[in-house]
Amino acid sequence: MPMWRASVLTIFPEMFPGPLALSLAGRALANGLWALDAIDIRSYATDKHRSVDDTPAGGGPGMVMKPDVLGRAIDAVADARPRLLMSPRGRPLDQAMISDLAQGPGVLIVAGRFEGVDERVIEGRALTEVSVGDYVLSGGEVAAMALLDAVVRLLPGIMGNAQSAASESFAEGLLEYPQFTRPQVWEGRPIPEVLTSGDHRRIAEWRLAEAKRLTEERRPDLATKGKRD
Repeated sequence: MPMWRASVLTIFPEMFPGPLALSLAGRALANGLWALDAIDIRSYATDKHRSVDDTPAGGGPGMVMKPDVLGRAIDAVADARPRLLMSPRGRPLDQAMISDLAQGPGVLIVAGRFEGVDERVIEGRALTEVSVGDYVLSGGEVAAMALLDAVVRLLPGIMGNAQSAASESFAEGLLEYPQFTRPQVWEGRPIPEVLTSGDHRRIAEWRLAEAKRLTEERRPDLATKGKRD
């Protein structure tokens, strides 16, 4: 099976791999279980200043990433992988999308900057806009790292225990149940008795009930969606 490969188009390639060089993702990267290319968009500029942005048509604050430069950068690495643009106006990133990406060949990510990207390159290169939340970052690089970290840990051979992913938050449309470990009592707070009972049926029932309770309390939107589904 071909290696899962991520290509990130950015004006700050030195930001990568950054945190992705550590922990699970970093070990997997070093062991050749996935690959990462950080590509400098400025390499595809043609003027002496290596310009990648210009003033917005119609006026307004800030600058906009140029379609000709970004288009050339995308064309240089484009293949059958999904093409994503990290953008606060995009589709919310969720575990279902992460799982789908992990099962594919990899991803091409455009890390936007400035006020945004010329709409023509989004349409002309079929970029899917993806958001990591209802807030604005300085650029798409940190958002791209979050997406990649979430995807990479689901790739075959990376997580030590495959069951861990199956029981995590959002895997079944629920938040994860509470976790405990030794010591048995800490600051007067004991581990719930059911978790030390050895009764696996009771433990499974307790965990499911707690997951539902937490989801209803903290993310009623998820709880409502689960009932609709």
